[in-house]
Amino acid sequence: MAQTVKEDWGLFGTIVAMVMFGLVMVYSASSVSAEIKMKSTFYYLFRQFGWAVFSLALLMFMKQCHYLKFKNSLWAFGPMGFVVMSLVAVYFLDAKSHRWMRLGIGSIQPSEFAKPALILFLAYFISQRIAKINDLRYTLTPAAGIAGILFLIVGVADFGTALVLLVTAAAMFLIAGVHMRFFAIGGTVAVLCLIGFILAKPYRINRIIGHSKFVSEYIDGLESGNWFKDYLKNSTATGDSGYQARQSVIAVGAGGAFGRGPMNGIQKHNYLPEPHTDFIFAVIGEEFGLLGTTGVLTGFFVLLWRGTRLAWFAPDDYSRLLALGVTVSIVFQALINLSVVLDLGPTKGIPLPMISYGGSSLLSTLLSLGLLLSVSGQTAE
Repeated sequence: MAQTVKEDWGLFGTIVAMVMFGLVMVYSASSVSAEIKMKSTFYYLFRQFGWAVFSLALLMFMKQCHYLKFKNSLWAFGPMGFVVMSLVAVYFLDAKSHRWMRLGIGSIQPSEFAKPALILFLAYFISQRIAKINDLRYTLTPAAGIAGILFLIVGVADFGTALVLLVTAAAMFLIAGVHMRFFAIGGTVAVLCLIGFILAKPYRINRIIGHSKFVSEYIDGLESGNWFKDYLKNSTATGDSGYQARQSVIAVGAGGAFGRGPMNGIQKHNYLPEPHTDFIFAVIGEEFGLLGTTGVLTGFFVLLWRGTRLAWFAPDDYSRLLALGVTVSIVFQALINLSVVLDLGPTKGIPLPMISYGGSSLLSTLLSLGLLLSVSGQTAE
């Protein structure tokens, strides 16, 4: 007998609509820089469109698969091992930023695929041992150890993605019933690692300092020759770490209620660097105003709503963990991006899921959402 799959048209339609709107905004936000750098306003659009077609095809395939097909050691450890090896390889292949694996047809960012790999691993490992979830030796140490290795490798070059991995893992452990005393221990270790990641890169410190006027004025007041002040001068970031955030806020504010209209934004004309990637929400605000930004936020709210409902009504522990992991991963990443664009947090290079330019991000996001739709198709609410 053929398998019956219940379609969640609200969630599926929201995903497709956001991807399509993302293509429109990639073209609008990148047209100026593409014309200058690549001599074609369609350069970034064509590349993103190719990734969108492939990613949507993968989404359709994943949603038609029963999620239990992924509940085995091959899918739990295979992607995790592949991602770890790719991250180690890219550290040496990309000597400057340690992020990109350049292929003949483009570049891949392995850290993006750490998110679905972590979700698949933790969902399988925790669900298999959920009866002994608080057993330190049997469950917590191996699960946290493998997740921690991935977190550390990613955090060396990609602080934002490492933070997403940390919050995703914490949410999955929390719903599984881990005692709060273990959270306190793990949280302390994670915070110390995050501080280490920040201190290891002067540009990260500069971004945090640049976001706080009080701290910035204090650093400027230090005497010349102070070791910390000299250390910050080694940053490879631009001299004004708050420039992008200020230009972003100007763009959002200039849009008003209804925006300047599609293609009519001003900040993308070399005022806002790389507007089609991490700061694309600012272009949406300028060209579509409050109406456009509210539409994007509504899309993420629908994803949060449907994802949390699926986690609540999921038929088993594995699907519950999958649904929660995917939802937290994507929504929290969007929250980080929006906080940066609105100057509510230090500048961090992290794309807006389904909207920003970037093939690795889009493919990773839709792969994860395919898992969520697979759970949805088998869940009775």
